[in-house]
Amino acid sequence: MRYNGIFKNFGKKNILVVGDIILDHYIWGLVERISPEAPVPVIDVKDENYTLGGAANVAANIVALGGNATVVGVRGDDVSGEVLQALLKERGIDTAGLFRGKRPTTIKTRVIAHSQQVVRFDREERKSIDERLFRKIKDFLSSDPDRWDALIVSDYKKGVVSDRLMRFIAKGYKKRGTFVSVDPKVGHFDFYKGVSLVTPNTKEATEGTGIEIKDERSLTRAGKALLRKLRCDAVLITRGEHGMTLFERGSAVSHIPTAAKGAYDVTGAGDTVIATLTLAHVSGADLRSAAVISNHAAGIVVGQVGTATVTPEQIMQSLKG
Repeated sequence: MRYNGIFKNFGKKNILVVGDIILDHYIWGLVERISPEAPVPVIDVKDENYTLGGAANVAANIVALGGNATVVGVRGDDVSGEVLQALLKERGIDTAGLFRGKRPTTIKTRVIAHSQQVVRFDREERKSIDERLFRKIKDFLSSDPDRWDALIVSDYKKGVVSDRLMRFIAKGYKKRGTFVSVDPKVGHFDFYKGVSLVTPNTKEATEGTGIEIKDERSLTRAGKALLRKLRCDAVLITRGEHGMTLFERGSAVSHIPTAAKGAYDVTGAGDTVIATLTLAHVSGADLRSAAVISNHAAGIVVGQVGTATVTPEQIMQSLKG
């Protein structure tokens, strides 16, 4: 596979990212003592920053790769929403499909001490979005479906992705020939019927099929069960330090060993995988080659603490190995 030609096509592609848009908040510090009030560490805060998470991080990965991304989802009418909006603009991500709702912006705060996550606390609303927001999203998706080369569903189970939204996407996009990929969540697997690709991790694939994945045989059973259950074209099971395995309808199973080196922080790795794989595939790579490219991208980001993005130059260097 000539990867250079694939990477050169990235800038010509427009990707729609639909789902749960999250603001990631990091507090960095050191632990030098235990609190006299309770047996807990005292964090001496040295720094803090905000980054894009969830569907926003998928979009950030696409833009970092040179592609064009538009996010579709909701934010709150609050300070966190303003921070989120500013970060999206700063990254060059189109926010025409980002709508304000009467719910808080989803924000995950992680406290990191000595490069280790000490605690995480979330501020969010997990119930389904209201009818007004659903209509706005549906109207936006209906406005110009031919503009998009692919649609990625980033489901973090925060209220945007629903059965009726997925039925609408299947009818309005997949049946038109648009590549539709889904980063799934347990409890929503029945929503994803008929999409192009789903990318569960091992735990999600286990819970989505009821088949405990403990060896290659059970892995194969689970992957093929998901293909049948979802009637999708392909399933990519990401397996952490064991790499990933691609199941394609009518094709042999492809096992792809990990490309990760050194440290291993999986925060946001799934976002990188689905963004890179989708962009590479619609840029001319077959699914297996696209999975290999995404595997190298994931191998780079898991070596960094927190959500991260990767560039084509970094992937090419990793591919040359």
